[in-house]
Parts: sequence; structure tokens; C-alpha cells
Amino acid sequence: MSDQRLNAVLVCAGKYHDIDFARSQILERLQRWPNIRTRVFEDYSNIAAIEACDLLITYTCEVIPNAAELAALQAYLDRGGRWFALHGTNSILEFMENGRVRCPDAAPEFMAMLGTQFATHPPLCNFTVGVTAPDHTLVAGVEPFETFDELYVVTPRAEIEVLLHTRWGGSVRGFELRDWPETDHPVLYLRHHGEGAVLYLTLGHCRGHYDMQPLMDYYPEVERCSWDNPAFRDLLRRGIEWASRIA
Repeated sequence: MSDQRLNAVLVCAGKYHDIDFARSQILERLQRWPNIRTRVFEDYSNIAAIEACDLLITYTCEVIPNAAELAALQAYLDRGGRWFALHGTNSILEFMENGRVRCPDAAPEFMAMLGTQFATHPPLCNFTVGVTAPDHTLVAGVEPFETFDELYVVTPRAEIEVLLHTRWGGSVRGFELRDWPETDHPVLYLRHHGEGAVLYLTLGHCRGHYDMQPLMDYYPEVERCSWDNPAFRDLLRRGIEWASRIA
């Protein structure tokens, strides 16, 4: 292992998820590399930290950068930076009067930077994750696996390189766009930016009893989904190693 210090920025915040749990899990994994030193933020407003970081990791829901922050993120990628984005980083949710959820195209430049925008998910379910690019170094040796999680359906916003996928089609009652044809959906992909890139992993939903406020005071279930899955934990390790260039 290199003795060189690596400065990590973790942006971990947002709605409808157990952010405390996700933050603690990501930090615990980062601490396995003693040369990685991590600063944690709730948004992208510390532009100086982003400019100085060696790796960027995000676990958010409805955390959208403003124009200056977006420019800093783009500059980070343009200079070869690597960004490991998890789960809801690409989400914008709008709860309508009819009780359904829509995902407005309200941050097109940010979603193009990430490569996709969250569109919907069926209820938490078991599904199979397949290997799209078995020869790619990021997923070398990964076998198809089963997991229980939110199966993300996303809208493409730029060209991406899919590494892992799942197949699904059906009807989603709670969202504005209800009916979806059966097709493959990306689970892990790369969005290239010159010498830099975004690595996006859609898995990793988590929620506790108090994370749906103000929509409801007490959520009946504690949801941990893929966080207990050895295959997901392996993908987290691979993602951190890729972002830090340790591997």
C-alpha cells in the first residue's frame, strides 16, 4: 500500500433514507485504508474541499449542486478525478397531490454529469444482478448474485458503460410513470469524463423508523437491503479502490 495520503470527500445527506447508517457504513470501510483521510459534508458547497480531494464519494437523495458547485464537480472530473456515486445520488422526487411521485427533469446538467436520472422503482424485492462486462477490471471475478433492494429504473442522460445490470418490467403503483416494459437496467456503470469518471452503483437503500418525516412520523420497518449482502460489500470495496486508485 502506498504511503501517500489521499484526501477523500464524502457527501452524505438527503431525504427518506437512513443517512446516519449509510454514513457510518461508508466511513467504516474507508478507515480500512489508513492513508485515506475523509472529510464529510451534507452538500457540495465546500468547493475548496472538492478541488483538493483525491476521491469523491456520494450517498444522497435530492441533494443538487448549484451552478458554481456543478462547475467545481466538472473541473474535478476534467482533471482526472474519480467519483463513486451510490444509490439515490441521481434522484429528484416530487410528491403530487394525487399521492404519486414524479421525477422532474429539474437538474439536467447534473444528471448528464452522472449519466442517468432516477425514474422509479418497484417495491423492495429480490432480484438477480447480472454481469454485463465480465472482462472489465472493475467487475473481474464477480458472479451473478441475488439481492433484496430497491431495483432502480433510470432515465439515460448521457452515454454510459454498463458493468452490472438487472432485468425487470412491470407496473409501479406509487409513481407518475406506472408501466415499464421488460428490459435490462444498469446496476453498476461508468460515465466517462475525459481522464475522469463517475462510477455509479444503484444498490444500497436503507431506511429507519424516523426517515420518512414529515410524510409520516414513524416508518414501521427498518430496511437495510443490500448492506448485509457480501456481493454488495465487495462492490463497495472495489468502488473505493477504483476511486482512490489503490487497486
